[in-house]
Amino acid sequence: MGGRNPPRMKGLEAFFFNCGTMCAMDSEKKQSSIFVMYILGFLFTLHAALPSYVTSTFLARFTSENFVGIMYTLSALLAIAVFVVVPKILRKFGNYKTMMSLLIVDFISVFGLVFAQNEFLVSVFFVTGFISVAIIGFNIDVFLESFSRDSVTGKIRGTFLSTANTAWIVAPLVGGIILTDGDYWKVFLAAALLLLPILFFVHNNLKNFKDPEYKHVHLRDTAGEVVRNKDIRDIFIVGFLLQFFYSWMVIYTPLYLYTHIGFSWREIGIIFSIMLLPFVLTEAPLGRLADRRWGEKEVMSVGFIVMAISTGLIAFIEIKNLALWATILFITRIGAAMVEIMSETYFFKKVHSSKADIIGLFRTMRSWAYIVSPVLAIILFSVDMPIKYIFVFLGIIMFLGLHWSLELKDTK
Repeated sequence: MGGRNPPRMKGLEAFFFNCGTMCAMDSEKKQSSIFVMYILGFLFTLHAALPSYVTSTFLARFTSENFVGIMYTLSALLAIAVFVVVPKILRKFGNYKTMMSLLIVDFISVFGLVFAQNEFLVSVFFVTGFISVAIIGFNIDVFLESFSRDSVTGKIRGTFLSTANTAWIVAPLVGGIILTDGDYWKVFLAAALLLLPILFFVHNNLKNFKDPEYKHVHLRDTAGEVVRNKDIRDIFIVGFLLQFFYSWMVIYTPLYLYTHIGFSWREIGIIFSIMLLPFVLTEAPLGRLADRRWGEKEVMSVGFIVMAISTGLIAFIEIKNLALWATILFITRIGAAMVEIMSETYFFKKVHSSKADIIGLFRTMRSWAYIVSPVLAIILFSVDMPIKYIFVFLGIIMFLGLHWSLELKDTK
């Protein structure tokens, strides 16, 4: 009996057996692809994070603090212009080829900053690098969303963000060790070299990616769809406010700590690594809870309150105390982590990967923030507002997020 072949299945029995086998294989393949995206997220975030907090200070070597803000604004405007044509590029070349090309452009840009010694070249390399990083982040979104199911979006996004944000913790420590005596070129060289394994990793694992059907939608129609859908419109505003917070903190916090408080880069590296721990510690469990128990908008709203209060308090801390600064900045990121994971989970439960136009528009919120926040800061500086009080102003803006987060309708 044991040596006999099992009886052949016929009809519906065979159909369901084959479906189950194929579904299991498809699920296993998706799990493997998601794991690949976790590794890619960490590597690329480490590349982007290494120079991020020193870039504004590096740029200030070649121009004024006010003009640094203008360079971010110009970069953001150009990034938005590129985002407009990204869906068309994806339809023609696909997500894999587009990302590989941008990684090469990014490598040239960051490597160029190692040697650039005049304002023009520094500006060109900074702008092209800024745009490349923004679009590559969008490419990663398309990959990850294609491998995700709505029922586990919170878990996947939370794990992805926690993995990627681990790089934000590592980067300031590494940067603080590398950066001695203002040798910014060492940081840019390290960031450029990190792109080499990323290129190899993407080529080996994602070259056979099957692109979803990217629908041809005009920007006006995309914007109209966002405006008409109240929940998506509100989460866009939440996303903008979060990116506004990040942009202001990335540009002006290191300038303030280094120039006005007097911390060394090594001390700043330690502070920032502690500051970023909440993204690793909280986002994965919060994402799972968003799938199973909690509504996104309640957690998001608490996050905005924490961000607002803690950010405003920064203006009243003027002593050079590493533990105190690490603590207050740590608290700001607890709030930011809560808003980030809930806004990401909410958005990707509402939007499918084929909606490249809406995903792309959502990712322009970072660029819009980098347009608005430096311009607003320049206006505040022009009326002789001390730099410390821009943190009070930022705290007030974060309170505005409560209106839109509370207006959201939970996904379950």
